[in-house]
Amino acid sequence: MGNDKYLVFLNEINKDKPNEFKKINIKECPFCNRETLTDVIDEDGPFVLLKNKYPTIKDTYQLVIIETYNCNTDMGQYSAEYMEDLIRFSVKHWLRIEASGEYKSVIFYKNHGPNSGGSLKHPHMQIVGLDDIDYKLNIKDDYFEGIEIHKSDNCLVNLSHKPFNGFTEFNIIINDDLYALNELAYNLRKVVHYLLNNYFVKCDSFNIFFYHIKNKILCKVMPRFSSSPLLLGYGIRQISSCENEIADKLKAMYFQ
Repeated sequence: MGNDKYLVFLNEINKDKPNEFKKINIKECPFCNRETLTDVIDEDGPFVLLKNKYPTIKDTYQLVIIETYNCNTDMGQYSAEYMEDLIRFSVKHWLRIEASGEYKSVIFYKNHGPNSGGSLKHPHMQIVGLDDIDYKLNIKDDYFEGIEIHKSDNCLVNLSHKPFNGFTEFNIIINDDLYALNELAYNLRKVVHYLLNNYFVKCDSFNIFFYHIKNKILCKVMPRFSSSPLLLGYGIRQISSCENEIADKLKAMYFQ
Protein backbone atom coordinates (compact mmCIF):
# COMPACT_ATOMS: atom_id res chain seq x y z
CA MET A 1 0.00 0.00 0.00
CA GLY A 2 1.37 3.43 -0.93
CA ASN A 3 1.18 6.73 0.88
CA ASP A 4 -2.07 8.69 0.85
CA LYS A 5 -0.57 11.65 2.69
CA TYR A 6 0.30 14.97 1.07
CA LEU A 7 3.20 17.27 1.87
CA VAL A 8 2.24 20.89 2.52
CA PHE A 9 4.02 23.51 0.38
CA LEU A 10 4.66 26.76 2.28
CA ASN A 11 3.86 29.57 -0.13
CA GLU A 12 4.80 32.31 2.33
CA ILE A 13 8.41 31.02 2.32
CA ASN A 14 8.49 30.30 -1.40
CA LYS A 15 7.62 33.89 -2.35
CA ASP A 16 11.06 35.01 -1.12
CA LYS A 17 12.99 32.11 -2.65
CA PRO A 18 15.42 33.01 -5.46
CA ASN A 19 14.72 31.40 -8.84
CA GLU A 20 17.42 31.78 -11.45
CA PHE A 21 15.41 30.20 -14.25
CA LYS A 22 12.46 32.54 -13.75
CA LYS A 23 14.73 35.49 -12.78
CA ILE A 24 12.92 36.05 -9.48
CA ASN A 25 14.53 37.38 -6.27
CA ILE A 26 18.07 36.91 -7.57
CA LYS A 27 20.96 39.27 -8.31
CA GLU A 28 23.82 36.82 -7.87
CA CYS A 29 24.13 33.11 -7.18
CA PRO A 30 23.90 32.51 -3.42
CA PHE A 31 26.00 29.33 -3.69
CA CYS A 32 28.88 31.15 -5.41
CA ASN A 33 28.96 33.78 -2.66
CA ARG A 34 30.21 31.38 0.03
CA GLU A 35 31.09 33.95 2.65
CA THR A 36 27.37 34.69 3.04
CA LEU A 37 26.33 31.07 3.62
CA THR A 38 24.70 30.33 6.97
CA ASP A 39 23.82 27.19 8.94
CA VAL A 40 26.74 25.21 7.48
CA ILE A 41 26.82 21.68 8.89
CA ASP A 42 29.87 20.22 7.14
CA GLU A 43 32.41 21.34 4.58
CA ASP A 44 35.04 19.39 2.64
CA GLY A 45 36.85 21.42 0.00
CA PRO A 46 34.26 22.36 -2.63
CA PHE A 47 31.48 20.38 -0.95
CA VAL A 48 29.23 22.11 1.57
CA LEU A 49 26.29 20.67 3.53
CA LEU A 50 23.98 23.32 4.98
CA LYS A 51 20.42 23.88 6.05
CA ASN A 52 18.13 25.01 3.26
CA LYS A 53 17.55 28.74 3.72
CA TYR A 54 14.07 28.39 2.21
CA PRO A 55 12.47 25.27 3.72
CA THR A 56 9.29 25.33 1.63
CA ILE A 57 7.86 21.98 2.76
CA LYS A 58 6.09 21.64 6.11
CA ASP A 59 7.12 18.90 8.58
CA THR A 60 10.49 18.26 6.96
CA TYR A 61 14.20 18.83 7.63
CA GLN A 62 15.68 20.29 4.46
CA LEU A 63 19.39 20.33 3.63
CA VAL A 64 21.38 21.35 0.55
CA ILE A 65 24.70 19.96 -0.69
CA ILE A 66 26.67 22.43 -2.80
CA GLU A 67 28.72 20.34 -5.22
CA THR A 68 31.28 22.76 -6.62
CA TYR A 69 32.70 26.27 -6.59
CA ASN A 70 31.70 26.71 -10.24
CA CYS A 71 28.22 27.69 -11.40
CA ASN A 72 28.80 26.80 -15.05
CA THR A 73 29.42 23.09 -14.92
CA ASP A 74 27.46 19.86 -14.55
CA MET A 75 27.97 16.43 -13.08
CA GLY A 76 28.93 14.95 -16.44
CA GLN A 77 31.99 17.22 -16.54
CA TYR A 78 33.44 16.20 -13.17
CA SER A 79 36.54 14.03 -13.11
CA ALA A 80 36.06 10.46 -11.93
CA GLU A 81 37.88 11.19 -8.66
CA TYR A 82 35.85 14.35 -8.03
CA MET A 83 32.62 12.48 -8.61
CA GLU A 84 33.65 9.70 -6.23
CA ASP A 85 34.46 12.22 -3.50
CA LEU A 86 31.13 14.01 -4.02
CA ILE A 87 29.05 10.84 -3.84
CA ARG A 88 30.88 9.62 -0.74
CA PHE A 89 30.41 12.96 1.01
CA SER A 90 26.72 13.11 0.09
CA VAL A 91 25.74 9.49 0.75
CA LYS A 92 27.54 9.57 4.11
CA HIS A 93 25.29 12.39 5.30
CA TRP A 94 22.12 10.94 3.76
CA LEU A 95 22.60 7.58 5.47
CA ARG A 96 23.66 9.25 8.72
CA ILE A 97 20.42 11.21 8.89
CA GLU A 98 18.41 8.12 7.97
CA ALA A 99 20.14 6.08 10.67
CA SER A 100 19.33 8.72 13.31
CA GLY A 101 15.73 7.46 13.35
CA GLU A 102 14.38 10.99 13.68
CA TYR A 103 12.38 10.84 10.46
CA LYS A 104 9.84 8.51 8.89
CA SER A 105 12.12 8.44 5.84
CA VAL A 106 14.90 10.51 4.26
CA ILE A 107 15.01 11.37 0.58
CA PHE A 108 18.12 12.35 -1.38
CA TYR A 109 17.84 13.81 -4.87
CA LYS A 110 19.18 16.24 -7.46
CA ASN A 111 17.52 18.71 -9.82
CA HIS A 112 19.42 20.04 -12.85
CA GLY A 113 18.14 22.40 -15.50
CA PRO A 114 15.03 24.50 -16.18
CA ASN A 115 12.67 21.52 -16.54
CA SER A 116 13.82 19.67 -13.42
CA GLY A 117 11.82 21.50 -10.77
CA GLY A 118 14.93 23.25 -9.50
CA SER A 119 15.44 26.98 -8.96
CA LEU A 120 19.22 27.49 -9.14
CA LYS A 121 21.72 26.57 -11.86
CA HIS A 122 24.61 26.08 -9.44
CA PRO A 123 25.13 22.28 -9.11
CA HIS A 124 23.64 21.04 -5.86
CA MET A 125 21.72 18.15 -4.32
CA GLN A 126 19.18 17.97 -1.54
CA ILE A 127 18.52 15.78 1.48
CA VAL A 128 15.07 15.98 3.07
CA GLY A 129 13.96 14.24 6.24
CA LEU A 130 10.21 13.53 6.11
CA ASP A 131 8.44 13.56 9.48
CA ASP A 132 5.32 11.66 8.46
CA ILE A 133 5.84 9.99 5.06
CA ASP A 134 7.71 6.79 4.19
CA TYR A 135 8.72 7.15 0.53
CA LYS A 136 9.54 3.44 0.35
CA LEU A 137 5.83 2.56 0.40
CA ASN A 138 5.54 4.05 -3.10
CA ILE A 139 8.42 2.08 -4.59
CA LYS A 140 8.14 -1.27 -6.38
CA ASP A 141 10.94 -3.63 -7.41
CA ASP A 142 9.61 -3.46 -10.98
CA TYR A 143 10.73 0.16 -11.30
CA PHE A 144 14.38 -0.94 -11.20
CA GLU A 145 14.23 -3.84 -13.66
CA GLY A 146 15.03 -3.42 -17.32
CA ILE A 147 17.44 -3.69 -20.22
CA GLU A 148 20.92 -4.45 -18.94
CA ILE A 149 23.52 -1.92 -20.04
CA HIS A 150 26.39 -2.78 -17.71
CA LYS A 151 26.95 -5.33 -14.98
CA SER A 152 29.89 -6.01 -12.69
CA ASP A 153 30.27 -7.85 -9.40
CA ASN A 154 29.27 -4.71 -7.54
CA CYS A 155 27.07 -2.62 -9.83
CA LEU A 156 24.20 -2.92 -12.31
CA VAL A 157 23.14 -0.27 -14.83
CA ASN A 158 19.91 -0.73 -16.77
CA LEU A 159 17.06 1.05 -18.55
CA SER A 160 13.67 0.60 -16.88
CA HIS A 161 11.11 -1.67 -18.56
CA LYS A 162 8.45 -0.33 -16.18
CA PRO A 163 9.54 3.22 -15.30
CA PHE A 164 8.17 4.97 -12.25
CA ASN A 165 6.89 7.95 -14.25
CA GLY A 166 7.31 6.92 -17.84
CA PHE A 167 9.59 7.15 -20.87
CA THR A 168 13.34 6.94 -20.10
CA GLU A 169 14.65 6.06 -16.64
CA PHE A 170 18.16 4.73 -16.03
CA ASN A 171 18.90 2.73 -12.89
CA ILE A 172 22.24 2.24 -11.12
CA ILE A 173 22.13 -0.35 -8.35
CA ILE A 174 24.71 -1.38 -5.75
CA ASN A 175 24.70 -3.15 -2.38
CA ASP A 176 24.67 -0.80 0.60
CA ASP A 177 27.96 -2.04 2.06
CA LEU A 178 29.33 1.11 0.40
CA TYR A 179 32.19 -0.86 -1.16
CA ALA A 180 30.72 -0.13 -4.58
CA LEU A 181 30.09 3.61 -4.12
CA ASN A 182 32.96 4.45 -6.47
CA GLU A 183 31.33 2.36 -9.19
CA LEU A 184 28.00 4.07 -8.63
CA ALA A 185 29.71 7.46 -8.92
CA TYR A 186 31.66 6.45 -12.02
CA ASN A 187 28.61 5.10 -13.83
CA LEU A 188 26.32 7.92 -12.72
CA ARG A 189 28.74 10.42 -14.25
CA LYS A 190 28.58 8.50 -17.55
CA VAL A 191 24.79 8.46 -17.64
CA VAL A 192 24.54 12.19 -16.92
CA HIS A 193 27.10 13.01 -19.62
CA TYR A 194 25.16 10.88 -22.10
CA LEU A 195 21.86 12.61 -21.33
CA LEU A 196 23.25 16.13 -21.65
CA ASN A 197 25.37 15.45 -24.74
CA ASN A 198 24.29 12.35 -26.66
CA TYR A 199 20.63 11.58 -25.87
CA PHE A 200 18.47 11.09 -28.96
CA VAL A 201 16.82 14.50 -28.46
CA LYS A 202 18.29 17.69 -26.97
CA CYS A 203 18.16 17.47 -23.18
CA ASP A 204 19.15 20.20 -20.72
CA SER A 205 17.42 18.93 -17.58
CA PHE A 206 17.45 15.81 -15.45
CA ASN A 207 16.65 14.49 -11.99
CA ILE A 208 18.55 11.96 -9.91
CA PHE A 209 16.78 10.09 -7.12
CA PHE A 210 18.47 7.85 -4.56
CA TYR A 211 16.74 5.06 -2.62
CA HIS A 212 17.92 2.88 0.26
CA ILE A 213 15.81 -0.27 0.12
CA LYS A 214 16.39 -3.93 0.96
CA ASN A 215 20.11 -3.48 1.69
CA LYS A 216 20.71 -1.79 -1.66
CA ILE A 217 21.38 1.74 -2.78
CA LEU A 218 19.43 2.43 -5.94
CA CYS A 219 19.87 5.48 -8.11
CA LYS A 220 17.37 6.51 -10.79
CA VAL A 221 18.28 9.09 -13.46
CA MET A 222 15.49 10.74 -15.47
CA PRO A 223 15.83 13.18 -18.37
CA ARG A 224 13.22 15.89 -17.90
CA PHE A 225 10.93 17.55 -20.39
CA SER A 226 7.34 18.80 -20.16
CA SER A 227 5.30 16.21 -18.27
CA SER A 228 2.95 14.03 -20.26
CA PRO A 229 -0.71 15.08 -19.91
CA LEU A 230 -1.66 11.37 -19.87
CA LEU A 231 0.46 10.92 -16.74
CA LEU A 232 -0.80 14.11 -15.08
CA GLY A 233 -4.47 13.64 -15.88
CA TYR A 234 -4.91 9.89 -15.87
CA GLY A 235 -1.86 8.33 -14.27
CA ILE A 236 -1.10 6.56 -17.57
CA ARG A 237 2.62 5.93 -18.04
CA GLN A 238 4.37 5.53 -21.36
CA ILE A 239 7.63 3.98 -22.55
CA SER A 240 9.64 4.86 -25.62
CA SER A 241 9.38 2.81 -28.82
CA CYS A 242 13.17 3.11 -29.17
CA GLU A 243 14.21 1.99 -25.69
CA ASN A 244 16.52 -0.69 -27.12
CA GLU A 245 18.26 1.88 -29.29
CA ILE A 246 18.68 4.22 -26.29
CA ALA A 247 20.22 1.45 -24.21
CA ASP A 248 22.44 0.26 -27.06
CA LYS A 249 23.78 3.77 -27.73
CA LEU A 250 24.63 4.37 -24.07
CA LYS A 251 26.30 0.96 -23.85
CA ALA A 252 28.31 1.46 -27.06
CA MET A 253 29.48 4.97 -26.20
CA TYR A 254 30.25 4.62 -22.48
CA PHE A 255 30.45 0.98 -21.40
CA GLN A 256 32.51 -0.85 -24.03
